[in-house]
Amino acid sequence: MDYVRLGQSGLKVSPVCLGMMSYGDPERRVWYLTEEQAEPIVRRAVDAGVNFFDTADMYSEGLTEEITGHLLGRLFARRDDYVLATKLFYPTGPGPNDRGLSRKHIMSAIDGSLRRLGTDYVDLYQIHRWDTETPVEETMGALHDVVRAGKARYIGASTMPAWRFAKAQYTARAHGWTPFVSMQNYYNLLYREEEREMVPLCLDEGVGMIPWSPLARGMLAGNRERGGVRNTPRAGSDRFAEELYTDDDFDVVDAVRAVAADRGVPAAQVSLAWLRGNPAVAAPIIGATKEKHVDDAVAAASLVLSDEERGRLEAPYRPHPVTPKS
Repeated sequence: MDYVRLGQSGLKVSPVCLGMMSYGDPERRVWYLTEEQAEPIVRRAVDAGVNFFDTADMYSEGLTEEITGHLLGRLFARRDDYVLATKLFYPTGPGPNDRGLSRKHIMSAIDGSLRRLGTDYVDLYQIHRWDTETPVEETMGALHDVVRAGKARYIGASTMPAWRFAKAQYTARAHGWTPFVSMQNYYNLLYREEEREMVPLCLDEGVGMIPWSPLARGMLAGNRERGGVRNTPRAGSDRFAEELYTDDDFDVVDAVRAVAADRGVPAAQVSLAWLRGNPAVAAPIIGATKEKHVDDAVAAASLVLSDEERGRLEAPYRPHPVTPKS
């Protein structure tokens, strides 16, 4: 596997990032896998050369971080052999300071994540969302202190308007603090509004994009059909997807299926290859509940689409309401 730099940083990551959100307590979500069920999938990724893993403190109420720490500890000989990313922002407890991006919560959250992950540091510490109630100077200063303390090597952000991201970067540089090296944004063939501002900003700033939901919550891989047909347990319980997509978006899905058929590869590979063709994208974050999902993602890393194929995939796109709105 050819490794890539995360933006303009010196950090080398696999061009595929394995998202660990699918591993947790099945009693909370029907599609969650236990640690035992997840191990062969994560092992498949490790054997294929994947070294980049993403989680968050709120996934399955912290259990996902515990599973992540256990599995990576068993599957890698050395801590330096993998790149571990986690996130903070969402509530992790009942108190008013158990959430957000205040200095108090950041300092508490990083220690909690390190304890659950069973490690002394994370490679990439990310803000899961923007905190409108905390001054940007407080957030960026606290994140800088986390890096200075050796608890994180780099910092990243996720899912925000481009102007907020630019403000955070300016604030960090103005004070001599650590800037973000990555943006984990919502970007795929069915949602391309990021191309208006965030993609050009990341290219200009030298920030590596690690898009979440690169397969549009499985829609680009065939987990749903026109007219409300759902082909997987997750698709059947995914109410958020109903807010994001309509039957009109299946015109893009049809284009993906046509290109995939011409290539003789699964639709998921074509969708991921399209993302990888964007110079701002370092590594799409894929969720895998089957070993085949890993295989498709790894194969997509070496699949290069022609300009004609990319044009066919992009032509049916219809603009969407911007997500997030704040």
